[in-house]
Amino acid sequence: MPHKVVPRDPTAAPWDRTGQPEEAPTRADLDRQVYCEARERELASFIGNKTGFTVREGGEVLHVEAWGESGARVRSKRGPSIMETPGSALGDPGHTDATIEILEDRARLRNGDLVVEVYHNYEERFVPFPPLVRFLNADGKELFRESTPHFTSPPQRRYRGRGGDLHRCEVSFDADPAERFYGLGQHQHGLLDQKGAVVDLVQRNTEVAVPFVLSNRGYGFFWNMPGVGHVELGSNRTRWAADAARQIDYWVTTGPTPADIVTRYAKVTGLPPMLPEWASGFWQSKLRYRTQEELVEVAREYKRRGLPLSVIVCDYFHWTRQGEWKFDPSEWPDPRGMVDELRSLGVELMVSVWPTVNPSSHNYAEMDERGLLVSNVTGLPLHLAFWDKGTDDQVFMRFYDSTNPDARDYVWQKAAEGYLGYGIRAFWLDACEPEGLADNADDAQYFLGSGTEVQGVYPREHARAFYEGLQATGEADVVLLCRSAWAGSQRYGAAVWSGDIESTFEALAAQIPAGLNIGISGIPWWTTDIGGFRNGDPTTPYFRELIVRWFQFGTFCPLFRLHGVREPGPLVGSGQTGAANEVWSFGEEAYDIIREQMALRERLRPYVMEQMATASATGLPPMRALFLEFPEEQQAWEVRDQYMFGPDILVAPVIEQGARERDVYLPEGASWLDAWTGEPLKKNGWIRAEAPLGHIPVYLRQGGRLQSLSADQ
Repeated sequence: MPHKVVPRDPTAAPWDRTGQPEEAPTRADLDRQVYCEARERELASFIGNKTGFTVREGGEVLHVEAWGESGARVRSKRGPSIMETPGSALGDPGHTDATIEILEDRARLRNGDLVVEVYHNYEERFVPFPPLVRFLNADGKELFRESTPHFTSPPQRRYRGRGGDLHRCEVSFDADPAERFYGLGQHQHGLLDQKGAVVDLVQRNTEVAVPFVLSNRGYGFFWNMPGVGHVELGSNRTRWAADAARQIDYWVTTGPTPADIVTRYAKVTGLPPMLPEWASGFWQSKLRYRTQEELVEVAREYKRRGLPLSVIVCDYFHWTRQGEWKFDPSEWPDPRGMVDELRSLGVELMVSVWPTVNPSSHNYAEMDERGLLVSNVTGLPLHLAFWDKGTDDQVFMRFYDSTNPDARDYVWQKAAEGYLGYGIRAFWLDACEPEGLADNADDAQYFLGSGTEVQGVYPREHARAFYEGLQATGEADVVLLCRSAWAGSQRYGAAVWSGDIESTFEALAAQIPAGLNIGISGIPWWTTDIGGFRNGDPTTPYFRELIVRWFQFGTFCPLFRLHGVREPGPLVGSGQTGAANEVWSFGEEAYDIIREQMALRERLRPYVMEQMATASATGLPPMRALFLEFPEEQQAWEVRDQYMFGPDILVAPVIEQGARERDVYLPEGASWLDAWTGEPLKKNGWIRAEAPLGHIPVYLRQGGRLQSLSADQ
């Protein structure tokens, strides 16, 4: 029976949440009871239906609805009714086995493993705060609850006017000091557990905001609001805030294991397609190949040396102008011939596409007239100062409006005309945060709403333009390399890399938790610039050791990709290029080790594709925090500098210059083999592992898919 009304226990004190009467009430208790009974008569009733319920009180409407497997969506706002959130990442709620109970003073929704309860707040006698929300699992264990406000403080759900129908919205929850939080996209703070952190919910180069957290208390929480905001994961309070929104909108799930929670989140925001097999090998890139001949000659050299190469990248400034999305024929005279030769070598060409439009480009006037560009509320509609072809100085660009369906279609049609006819099907969607608008969202106006309200969704909708465009042509194998993402980007074939990071060991160390957290956040296709992007000098011993250690890490990343601007080289203007960045460019010792890593990745590709199939079916990322495989072990929730690559490979990268050994935690829940010798380990738990320059510590689960990674076995 989906919906029933249950009378309140007449023996229960109305101020007591547990429904158990207190013994020997005092006069103060009796006074309070009289007050609470009077409040009950003033309170609005709960209204239920087959999938949820609504509460109206004090000008606020609160709606709780079963959504997905063991999930619930909670929306609230000032005004008469809730609405669909612009840019929402939540797909169809699907079939749910929800049960709704409506009582006099509370309502409960049960959906699979999750229970949501909304109850009137009787804690404060004089200030009528709105109803509180709490979440429990099927066994009755409380997962978390909204905070009970102090009698002089604002309510737990707060709306402060921003003009029109926009408000600054906040919601606060009680905090458990021992709680741990994982996810939130990709950040460079080096934290795996983000308890205690304040994290900005805004897209920036290297910082990818995906507002989903996985808690070690057994739930997942998704802030379904794509605007600018932040989350405070304090020891006394957890607070989510949106700088401008029409309502509060979030989604919660629970499950038996952390992996189940990740899967349930991935299913409501969208599972990724299957990764094309060609994308699982080695990607060669640098900033930048300036001509067609230069790029093709690099691919030829890889083949002459017998090195595996799957993808080579044509970076920016190959175009005539930003916003024209086509090759400059003076430098790229025969794109069809280039693609054909690369394909004959077994290499796919990926082309960089930016979302910026130069006012001097052929397409600018039409796009401006048709309203296909992001506009400004005040001032000139200019967004990013950058170099372009035809000028020695920077010029101001505008971003096209990816939230506008007509703009998406227009940009895709131009890109298709400029690239698709040559057989190009892989696109690098760079600068798609959108860069330059991160700190000016208040002034940006999109088709979908104000920048402060919707800007976080820009990279997802940009990827959508190319994914849907390619799909419409019959292309099934879609990979889009993106510098930013939001919830649901994965369903549009978006792979994310960690942006323009430094070429340092410190940056290398930060990439491990960054990759683990974005995988938890629903984005399984992830990579870095091997060697870092900025300020790397290939002639120095420091960088040559760094590039070796980064390659050893990159071999066990979902995507295996070399990129960066190397010194010395022209670093400004449209002629920008860096020093050589091919695998033979870093000295003979480094080259010998890197070749071994490339051969290892080739041997691993069948295993990698198995993990990609798992990601496509369940959302579980190939690169996994230890607790996704070993949730019962406390240490598995704490280790941030090693990880599982699929279920059977434990990887412990070397992240310190000069290190030739490191501590490794081998989970107790499995027996382990040394990946290089095939020999079983004699103990679990913490060990001191050797880490010569030639390889990093890697271990295989006994009885798993692999028994050795050695080329001789």
